[in-house]
Amino acid sequence: MVDLSKYNKENIGKLFDYSVLPKNSDEAAIRKGCKEAVQYNCAAFYPSSPYWLPVITEELAGSDVLPAAAIAFPFGSATAATKGFETEEAIRLGAKSVDTCLNVGALKDGKYDVIREELRVFKEAAQGALTKYILETCFLTDDEIRAACELVAEAGLDYAKTASGQFEGPSMEQFLIMKETLKGTPVKLKVAGVKFPRPQNAYAFIMAGADLIGTRAAPQMIDALDQIREIGLIPPYKPE
Repeated sequence: MVDLSKYNKENIGKLFDYSVLPKNSDEAAIRKGCKEAVQYNCAAFYPSSPYWLPVITEELAGSDVLPAAAIAFPFGSATAATKGFETEEAIRLGAKSVDTCLNVGALKDGKYDVIREELRVFKEAAQGALTKYILETCFLTDDEIRAACELVAEAGLDYAKTASGQFEGPSMEQFLIMKETLKGTPVKLKVAGVKFPRPQNAYAFIMAGADLIGTRAAPQMIDALDQIREIGLIPPYKPE
């Protein structure tokens, strides 16, 4: 559980993966986003595909912000082999963190062997980079969320992630199902698709147990820290 009393504006960026996605992702927007990710000390910077990684690795050189990529984004219906190839390409281009999307149809059909195979291929193709699996909770029942989380833990991925942020975001209830299912495992929790009002909801998810927030609004969320603290939604700052 993240202790928010240990965080101020200098270090809280490490709780955020910053993304710039297709709606506004030309090269100028990607470069601007990378600069903001460094300025705000974010954990990683994500575009919509590995295509942008040469630009991203150039912009992030010399920083500790991880170049990242989304695989089979946002629908997740590619084959395991396709996801594996795209992941390998992302790693070749410099990605240090990769997210891929659940094949929702396969899970709903109970084809857990398909999910196990895509998880296996994805993890192997990532070659030690951080791995994050996007469930897209808005399309899943509670039991399907549990099943997906169990498969993520079985595969040994680093993170289970709520959503791509392109559809409906997770409810707190759905997040807590993920948290309970993964209790006692090494799998961490990443929340994306945070609903408005974004800063308040982002910090609520962190207080509830999220390890990372993936968002296009990282600067606004980080800038809101003092206000969120002032109104008592998170604990006062207590540096060690």
